[in-house]
Amino acid sequence: MNRLLLFAQEHGGEAETAEHAATGAIGNVIWLVPLLPVLSFFVILFLGKRMKSKGHAVGIAAVGIGLLISLIGFVELARGKGIVQRSWTWFEFAGGESLKIEFGMHYDFLTAVMFVVVTTISLLVHIYSTEYMHGDKRYTFFYAMLSLFTGSMLLMLIANNLMMLFVGWELVGVCSYFLISHYWEEKENSSAGIKAFITNRVGDVSLLFGIFAMGALGHTFNIFELNHLAEEGEIHGTGLTIAALLLFGGAVSKSAQFPLYVWLPDAMAGPTPISALIHAATMVVAGIYMVARMFLVFEHAGAALDVVAIIAAITMLLAAILALVQDDIKKVLAYSTISQLAYMMAALGVGAYTAAIFHLFTHAFFKALLFLGAGSLIHAVHSNNMSDMGGLRKFMPHTFRTFIIGSLALAGIFPLAGFFSKDEIIGGALRSASEGNRASAWVVLISGTITAFLTALYMTRACVKTFWGEYRGQGHPHEAGGAMVTPLWILAGAAVVVGFLGFPVIGPFADWINVPGEEHHGFSTLYNVVLPIAATIVAAAAIFLGLLLFLRKRWDIDILAGPFAWAYRFVENRYYLDDFYLNGVVRPVQYPISRGTYWTNQKILDGVVNGAATATVALAQPTYAVIDRQVVDFAVNGAAGLTGASGGLLRYIQSGNIQRYAAVLFAAVAIFVAAFALT
Repeated sequence: MNRLLLFAQEHGGEAETAEHAATGAIGNVIWLVPLLPVLSFFVILFLGKRMKSKGHAVGIAAVGIGLLISLIGFVELARGKGIVQRSWTWFEFAGGESLKIEFGMHYDFLTAVMFVVVTTISLLVHIYSTEYMHGDKRYTFFYAMLSLFTGSMLLMLIANNLMMLFVGWELVGVCSYFLISHYWEEKENSSAGIKAFITNRVGDVSLLFGIFAMGALGHTFNIFELNHLAEEGEIHGTGLTIAALLLFGGAVSKSAQFPLYVWLPDAMAGPTPISALIHAATMVVAGIYMVARMFLVFEHAGAALDVVAIIAAITMLLAAILALVQDDIKKVLAYSTISQLAYMMAALGVGAYTAAIFHLFTHAFFKALLFLGAGSLIHAVHSNNMSDMGGLRKFMPHTFRTFIIGSLALAGIFPLAGFFSKDEIIGGALRSASEGNRASAWVVLISGTITAFLTALYMTRACVKTFWGEYRGQGHPHEAGGAMVTPLWILAGAAVVVGFLGFPVIGPFADWINVPGEEHHGFSTLYNVVLPIAATIVAAAAIFLGLLLFLRKRWDIDILAGPFAWAYRFVENRYYLDDFYLNGVVRPVQYPISRGTYWTNQKILDGVVNGAATATVALAQPTYAVIDRQVVDFAVNGAAGLTGASGGLLRYIQSGNIQRYAAVLFAAVAIFVAAFALT
């Protein structure tokens, strides 16, 4: 793919690219990949409890078929059969400039790679969960939402226009709320779901305004037309920059970038298999995917990519530092995810498009491995805290070996996957900085190098506290069963081999994923020898330091008794960012509204009620007895009945129950879609 791709230009009916004919049968079935999990959601929801498997067999079958189709489609693209694009006009706005909203799909290498990643990780999570969630009282509902979650992400990936992408984007957000809040009986869990839901809505408002701005500028919502218009300079200037930054605002919340990353660590309250799916293949990579899909818009939108790079550079460093002080093993991995997402975003910011997608691809496998490994540990010791673990390599050999593989891949040790993809990002930043392409490249290079060191250090700490020393927990830990161990070894194998797809010069990944104008460099001693060796030395030095600090305990350092106690407390309290949002945003908004409502009830409504009572007493004289009984009583009783009925309805609607709000929202969207489809 040397140019940006063909796009449909017909105004009505079915629009299809000329290359579709060369794709064989895959163009006729690829739409089943997102559809099957959505259908399985309805089957599991309504029939799951009557099934012997309680619904999980339906979900596994749907995602398994989707993976098979995705692999066939990827092979077809690798054989040069071309892309698939089809679209139907949903409705068209009247006016001088025709602006239409499409229902369409676009399948190219980027979609194909993401399809393989999402369906693979989702299938393994489905299988893993049969044992992990066994006996859960909402087992069937869990699998129903897991299917819808997967289908929503796949819908977003195949969308050919921003409106359809937004539908998938929002469905992913709604599903994540239900899954994060799965154990809603505990306030911590329900609060985590609400926090994720609200924080993402902040970014979604920005994204929606960005979509409207792009539609106003380009008179289309088609992603590929907008990229083409930006590349040709037909849309440009301050308006394009503002629109791109508004789109990026959505990515900041969804992909957990500073300052809206605060929801992601709290989302660990959900079941661990969901943590793996969210962090590895869905939701949090949605923002990365959106920026990548709109890359030419960002590239030609003034300083937009510099903003992306700077925000990402700040995020990766802040998150890596936070990971160093966590005791909850899932929160260590959560902050690690934030940091690695920032690597991907930073790569896009410095123009290293292929490196960003390659790291997204490799990260999915070793991060899913680490989260599922953490789930195995938690399942065995019944605690998330590493202080309750220790010495588990003797009790859980499979989990130990696979977790170490995942940790080394994350740290960037040769020849594991993270070594190749992370070096590509640092190399891209170095190349951009040395060529003077982007002012932000030096910031990314320095921040990325320091973060690489910290990544190896905090993963060494986590491994030492979990697997070495004496067991500090309660009970008798044991290895997980086959349904949990098998996905661990599959992911560990992938973490070992997938990095070679991006091997310098000979790896095929750069031929699969690229954008117009991106250069593919040949062999270079600096980038293919010196830089990888230097990066490995940095990671190895961090591991060695970690072993001295946490295993050998060479230095007995009491930070809280030293001069830097304030810095430790600052980090331990997560830079007080949550406190700022609570005390500086939530409460100042919450109190005036609640007090205003209270004053309204007391002064106005009470005044009306008291006035009506006084009037009734005045009318209750013998002269007006008939009027009182026939007119006033009827009016008062009617008003009371109407108030009771409307109050009951409002009490049901305004219950504070987010599940009910989400259900009403989902139903409203469904009715809206059906109405437009019929008209």
